[in-house]
Amino acid sequence: MKKKYMRGRLWFDRMLSSSIWKQFLVLGAVLLGTLLLSYLLLSWSGAEWEAFCKHKDLNKWLLPLYLLIDSNALNNLYIGDANGEGAVHGWMLIVSSITFLLGAFVFNGIVIGIITNSIERRVANHNAGYIHYLKSGHYVIMGYDDMVPSIITHIFDQESDAYVLILSAADATRVKERLRKTFSEEQLKHIILNFGHRVSMDYYDDIHLEAAKQVFIVGLRSHRAHDAINVECVDSICTYLEQSGVESRLERITCVFEDIDTYAAFKTSEIFDRVGKLGIEFVPYNYFAGWAKQVFVQHFHHDMDRPGEEIRYPLVYRPGAADDLALTEQDQRYVHLVFVGTTNFAVAFAMEAAHVLHFPNATQGVRTRITFIEKNADREKDEFIVRNRHLFEVQPYYYSDLTAGGEYVPKLCNEWVAFTRDKGYKDSDSGFLDVEFEFIKGDLYSKAVQGVICQWAGEHGKKQYLSIFLALSIQRDNFVLGMNMPDEVYDNEVPLFIRQDRSDNFVSNLRMADGRIRIDEKRGVYRYVDDRNELQEKKLGGRYANIYPFGMNETAFSADEQSLRRAKLVNYLYNTMPTGNSFKSLLELSALSDSTIWQDAEGYWRKLSVANKWSNLYNAYTIGLKLSILRALRGLQPDDASLDLSPLSEAEVDVLAKVEHNRWNVEKLLMGFRKPRREEDKYNFEDNKPYKEKLSQNKRRFIHHDIRHYDGLDDVRNLDCEFSRYIPWILKMTE
Repeated sequence: MKKKYMRGRLWFDRMLSSSIWKQFLVLGAVLLGTLLLSYLLLSWSGAEWEAFCKHKDLNKWLLPLYLLIDSNALNNLYIGDANGEGAVHGWMLIVSSITFLLGAFVFNGIVIGIITNSIERRVANHNAGYIHYLKSGHYVIMGYDDMVPSIITHIFDQESDAYVLILSAADATRVKERLRKTFSEEQLKHIILNFGHRVSMDYYDDIHLEAAKQVFIVGLRSHRAHDAINVECVDSICTYLEQSGVESRLERITCVFEDIDTYAAFKTSEIFDRVGKLGIEFVPYNYFAGWAKQVFVQHFHHDMDRPGEEIRYPLVYRPGAADDLALTEQDQRYVHLVFVGTTNFAVAFAMEAAHVLHFPNATQGVRTRITFIEKNADREKDEFIVRNRHLFEVQPYYYSDLTAGGEYVPKLCNEWVAFTRDKGYKDSDSGFLDVEFEFIKGDLYSKAVQGVICQWAGEHGKKQYLSIFLALSIQRDNFVLGMNMPDEVYDNEVPLFIRQDRSDNFVSNLRMADGRIRIDEKRGVYRYVDDRNELQEKKLGGRYANIYPFGMNETAFSADEQSLRRAKLVNYLYNTMPTGNSFKSLLELSALSDSTIWQDAEGYWRKLSVANKWSNLYNAYTIGLKLSILRALRGLQPDDASLDLSPLSEAEVDVLAKVEHNRWNVEKLLMGFRKPRREEDKYNFEDNKPYKEKLSQNKRRFIHHDIRHYDGLDDVRNLDCEFSRYIPWILKMTE
């Protein structure tokens, strides 16, 4: 009996809690039962109330109802017999009292309670995200972690009155409190929280996914299966849209990937071709690579603690505050990036730097050097080389072991280089890249490594352009190192980038405070005696005037829309080539409207393979650097944009074309392409046209015959010239 009773009560409780309408249904049943009881009590009382109702033309069901609602109904309506004479019947007093008590219980208790409960329930459902408001034109963020505020900031920057819907199973109250730290009350009105799981299509109807403008798949990056769940989410969205039977208004899906190897794999994989077939643009995003792009390409990040402000990053190819740049063929100085640690940040930054930092002085044998300092360098070195095996097949690396102290003498290692003279290859078949890697085994706190840092810092601006990145996994270690580097680092104004977990406040405030010393007439003057025994003076900032934070969780997302648009134009030029390796003339382009060009560019982009999309993107990422090279070639100051839209001379085109091919070589090797072996190389069969044509198709298998020195190319080198010649047009279209 007890189990049956429990099951019955559970059924009743579940019914009441499932819907407010079921609560009102129960109330209606109670009201009908009470009305019936009131009718029966009147009938049993023996009073002539039905005759009275007939005399007053009153429905006989209204008097029982009046008695339930109003205790004075007896005095007002039934004051005697059918002729209106006589006293109130005694039983009628009892009946009226009982019916009124029942009415008070129903109307004053249950009704008010249910109405109050319904209001509280709606408030609770709103706070928990169970009420759905948005119908179309909104932005959807699936999942919640610390980078979500920066995504919302990006959306508001693009569309200030946009509505943002966050679909998350996280506690809504906590999420709202976190958002209050960043957004004003007016902005919070445009942020809607809905409860749901991003991989479950059951929630997609409620948020009107098919009518949204963009979707950002974030998840929780600390979850071990984060990337796999996000991939599943993309598949769920595609399945939902395919089955909905409604034309989708969705323009773009941005998917966050946490693992840098997963992210790299998706650069050459067509796993998300379903998205493109639905007419939706797919954009993968990686937290670490995104930060690297902010430092090396955009040169700024948004300060979440100071809305509307930006933290500007220095160019890594400038020696402190001087105006000269490593942008001419005659400059013998090399760009040198030193990464302390081999964390995901260090690896991602090194990869992005290798993609974008290419300079004209490579023709003089000057290479950008990327150095890792790590106590466990032997294993980390091998892992990094295996990740990028095809790059190290054509380029040796440097290695030093400073764990036992001693002198810093880098050893050139060729054990991975496959294209060597003793195997029949020419000298130009290896060592032609303009980027090289170095691995130092040692502890940064050790005297030997500190000595090497001092040596490099002393050469900053004279022999090299040094930048140091403290990218250890523990924030405190980065901060301690950043505050206690050798004096040469601070005195020679070497840019020092310090990884921070959350806020950049302390590092930024310290930099700004010490930076103000430069304008102080007394404190900012530094004096020294030069080699000619003459007293020299120069203006310096304080000790920490050149420290910069990076990697903060809450400012992680920064979509580079300008580079994306430039990449689409690069692809447009390539797809509209009339014949050979020459783009459509500027005269023909000028005859087309901008809207026509952009419409065609979007169409070509949607049909493009993932690998080629990334190739165009990396080309676009370097346009800003190439623009700086042009200004230097023209004798202009770094910030002088007066001739940016002017046509390039043939000499300028030649310089930038070589830079572009050097960039392209590294891009292909880092994306998994490899240089062909002798029997695969079309250049070894120039006289055999069928062989040459067939071998050219190997690039579909990620074997590219043009991975070689610029001087070894055939007429395809004209493409590098064309990409450079059309930079002013691309700038004009995206300004």
